[in-house]
Amino acid sequence: MTAQPNQVLTRAIAIFDIDGVIRDVGGSYHRALADTVEHFTSGAYRPSHLDIDQLKSEGIWNNDWEASQELIYRYFETQGQPKTQQLNYQEIVAFFQSRYRGSDPQNWTGYICNEPLLLQRSYLESLTTAGIAWGFFSGATRASATYVLEKRLGLHSPVLIAMEDAPGKPDPTGLIATVEQLEQKLDKSSSIIYLGDTVADMYTVEKARLLFPSRTWIGVGILPPHVQSTPRRDVYGETLKAAGAAVIFDNVQELTPAQIQKLVS
Repeated sequence: MTAQPNQVLTRAIAIFDIDGVIRDVGGSYHRALADTVEHFTSGAYRPSHLDIDQLKSEGIWNNDWEASQELIYRYFETQGQPKTQQLNYQEIVAFFQSRYRGSDPQNWTGYICNEPLLLQRSYLESLTTAGIAWGFFSGATRASATYVLEKRLGLHSPVLIAMEDAPGKPDPTGLIATVEQLEQKLDKSSSIIYLGDTVADMYTVEKARLLFPSRTWIGVGILPPHVQSTPRRDVYGETLKAAGAAVIFDNVQELTPAQIQKLVS
């Protein structure tokens, strides 16, 4: 059946995290984070992917600037220096951005330019064809998120709630705001699916469910590329399930319209 303008067919909404779901950030955000920690520890400590994943598994370090600061503090604590010492957070942010975006704020040349995409625009078009609404809720800055969604994927002004628009995860405010934008012309009883790659993403779904228990909220875990070929992949997946993921996929495009129908039935 072909959807007509303003016709309500949608019974499911798919909302996507961006980092680790839409784009591979193992060589960009993670690399910038490691660079930052290494810089502010004077080269004494460079966190591995495992170190970063273990921090994020705590469910509260979704912001990579704050995660950088926390790992710096934790390193100094292992050296017998109290956490009460003050780090300049804005300097941490500026250094991180110089690596991730590059030194020229108008012409980005940093790690962001080389992020592999994890889905194709045609996948999102297949959701639209199936009557499934979709949008994005990410802890990335709006500029960074827009870069990948509009410049890289070629989307035109997609529904997006970014860092500047809502409190950080696992606060569900941003997820709920994304749903509200998508539901302006949709059935308010649609099931909501949120796809993310971290514990904080799954906790966000759980918190949204507590606020709106009459709605169906489904967390879908996506294994980020940097863990897929390592012995940690199973542990990572189980951690996401323990945090509330209903199902785990290696790639976001495995959540086909048919799979969505199974989840919401």
